Amino acid sequence: MKFLIVDDDPHILRLVKMVLESGGHTVVAHNSSPEALRAIPLERPDCVIFDVIMPKMDGFELCREVRSRPELDAIKIIIMSAKSYDFDRRRARELGAAGYIVKPINPETLLKTIADILSEDVTVTYWGVHGTLPVPGSGSLRYGGNTPCVSVEVSGEPMYIFDCGSGIKQLSDHLMESHVERFSGRVFISHTHWDHINTVPFFAPLYVRGNQIEVFGPYQGNLTIESAVAAQMESVYFPVTIREFAARLVFRDLREETLDLGAVRIDTMLLKHPGYCLGYRLTCHGRKLCYITDNELYLRGDPRYDLAYTERLAEFISGADLLITDTTYRDHEYPSKVDWGHSCVSEVADLAVRAKVKRLHLFHHDPDQNDDDIDLKVKETREALARLGADIICDAPAERSQVIL
Repeated sequence: MKFLIVDDDPHILRLVKMVLESGGHTVVAHNSSPEALRAIPLERPDCVIFDVIMPKMDGFELCREVRSRPELDAIKIIIMSAKSYDFDRRRARELGAAGYIVKPINPETLLKTIADILSEDVTVTYWGVHGTLPVPGSGSLRYGGNTPCVSVEVSGEPMYIFDCGSGIKQLSDHLMESHVERFSGRVFISHTHWDHINTVPFFAPLYVRGNQIEVFGPYQGNLTIESAVAAQMESVYFPVTIREFAARLVFRDLREETLDLGAVRIDTMLLKHPGYCLGYRLTCHGRKLCYITDNELYLRGDPRYDLAYTERLAEFISGADLLITDTTYRDHEYPSKVDWGHSCVSEVADLAVRAKVKRLHLFHHDPDQNDDDIDLKVKETREALARLGADIICDAPAERSQVIL
């Protein structure tokens, strides 16, 4: 890649230039912001890296100037500063920077840090894949026995977390072991049934001052998502109340709507499940991920079968690079579980084909199903897809497994 770096400290300029060139990159260096602003349209670097505190024109002003020119839209911006304040990090994102590196610089990790910032990968990690209640024991050694939690990582963005089942404790442990500083996350709750919210109190980043976490969830009439989370932590149910959280915590109720969150867009859709339940579509860097749980697709021939709803849902997930969806039952199990709010193999396969999704992940397994049962469910879904003539990759992800879109 071609980099243009700007810093009024000659030692920093030399260090960053040396590290980037050791990685095979081309580097143009400037010690003046106005000079760099004149050079950027001529040099057309892939990425510019600059300090914040500089004479004549500071880094934020330089960022704003570059982002105000449409012909420079393709150029990535990284701000590198000794200012470690949350305000400055947020300001950098608001002005269009792809990332923020805090000085002092570690030469051994700088290349990887820059590569991570510039990456357009969308990384999906599973922390819990079962539904209803956790199922520890010998029957869940391969897929895991925790209830729903999926994280999505996009460079330069807060972590996106879908649902707070018991799997979020594994995510919490991972983050604490990684010594993540000033964690920033956006949590999207599908609905307020216990298996999707009851492990909120065990998410350790909530208790760390300086972390910033937003919690989004469906509005249940007169019950807000904040009230639902707080109520399960009242002293009669749990020894620690929501008042003990030290992170900056913001709650927001959602209906069917669209959220534009910088590089990421989130769309929501009401699903067929008892109560108010939302499905989510995350779009970023041209990739599309859909998280659809809990959701009931009635069998064709059943008077409750709703073709209009199925077609609307298929349109919502159309062309998804990854569909994570409720496939709780095998077909022979479903008739005794009608109206419980979950789907079976054949209807999930039909939905995936209608929507022309690229990859299908079976999710929210019944607590009575062990690893072997899930294997059979995958086999039956693949057979159903083959009968429909579809070339869709189908799997049941295990806990801690990852897929990069």
